[in-house]
Amino acid sequence: MGEKMRAVDIKGGTGPATSLFISDAIPKPTAGTGQAVVKIKAFGLNRMDLLQREGMYPVPPQGGKILGVEFSGHIESLGDGVKEGFKIGDAVFGLAYGGAYAEYIAVSTHMLLHKPEHLSWEEAAGIPEVWITATQAMYPVGEFTKGKSILWHAGASSVSIAGIQLSKAAGASAIYVTAGSQEKIDFCVKELGATAGFNYKTQDWAKEILKATNGQGVDLVIDFVGQSYFQGNLDVAARDGHIVNLGFMSGTKLPAGVDIGAFIRKRLRYEGSSLRSRDPDYQGRLRDKLEEYMPQFQDGTFKVYVEKVMPWEKVVEAHQLMETNATKGKIICTIS
Repeated sequence: MGEKMRAVDIKGGTGPATSLFISDAIPKPTAGTGQAVVKIKAFGLNRMDLLQREGMYPVPPQGGKILGVEFSGHIESLGDGVKEGFKIGDAVFGLAYGGAYAEYIAVSTHMLLHKPEHLSWEEAAGIPEVWITATQAMYPVGEFTKGKSILWHAGASSVSIAGIQLSKAAGASAIYVTAGSQEKIDFCVKELGATAGFNYKTQDWAKEILKATNGQGVDLVIDFVGQSYFQGNLDVAARDGHIVNLGFMSGTKLPAGVDIGAFIRKRLRYEGSSLRSRDPDYQGRLRDKLEEYMPQFQDGTFKVYVEKVMPWEKVVEAHQLMETNATKGKIICTIS
C-alpha cells in the first residue's frame, strides 16, 4: 500500500458543514509529469467549496473529491518536465483543480508562484482563486479598458475585494458596489476606494446606480447573484454594456415578467464564465498575469484581506462562518 496522508473528507460523500471531518486514510499524491507535490501550510475557502460539499458543483474530472483550489506551502518533490525555476524546498502558493484541503497536493508547476517573503502563508493562500477570478472577469471575459465604469456585486466578497482594487489600479472612471450592510459599504468605499455603494436590503440599488450615473448606467457589471439581480443588471448596464455572471446565489429560474428588451435597445452582452472548468493553458495565462501583480502586493497597492484564520481542525466552523455571508475577505485554514 502507498503512503497515506490526512485530508478533509465528507461523511456520506456530500452533506452539510457538520459532515466534514479529517481522515487519516487518504492516499498521498505523487508528482506526475510537470507536477510538484506541495506540503500545504494553509488553504483558502471559497463558495464553490460549499456547493461541492453539498454535491451541487460540477467538479472537473481532474478535480477529485477533496475540496479546495488554493493553497500555500513548500515543494516536497518534483516530477519530470516541470516549469523552470522551481526546486524542492521552495515556498510557493498556487491554484489547483481540487485537493487543497489536505496535507499534500500534486499540482502543475505552471500554476505555482514563488511566495514573496512579505506575504504570510495565510495571505498567500488567499490570493490565487480570487485574484485570478477577478482578473478573468474583468479582462478576457469583460474586456475592461481604462476609463470604463464597473459594478461589483457582493462588494465585500473576496473576489470583489480583489476586483475593486484591480479596477482602481486600472483607471476605472467609477467603481460601484452592492452589499448587505452599511459596514460592508463603508469598507468598500473608505478602505478599498470604491466610488459609491448601495445596500441591496434597504435600497433599490438599480435605481440608485442609475441616479448616480445620470441615467447612463455602468459599462461592466460583475454578478454572482443571478436570478434576483437579472432585471436590475439589465436596467443598470450602459449602452454596449457587458454583464459577466459568475454565480447563482439567488437561483437560476427567472420569474415571469422579466423584460429583456435592453439586450437590443442597449446592445448588451450577458456572458457567463467560470475558472475551474478552464483548460490548463487558459489558467496558466491568468497565473502569469497574477505574477505581474506581485510588485503591487509588495508596495501596498494591492492588499489581501483575511477575515479569519482557523486551524483546519475547525473546518466545520470555517464552513459555517462562510455560510453566514457576514465576512469581509478570506477565511483561511492552516495545517500544523
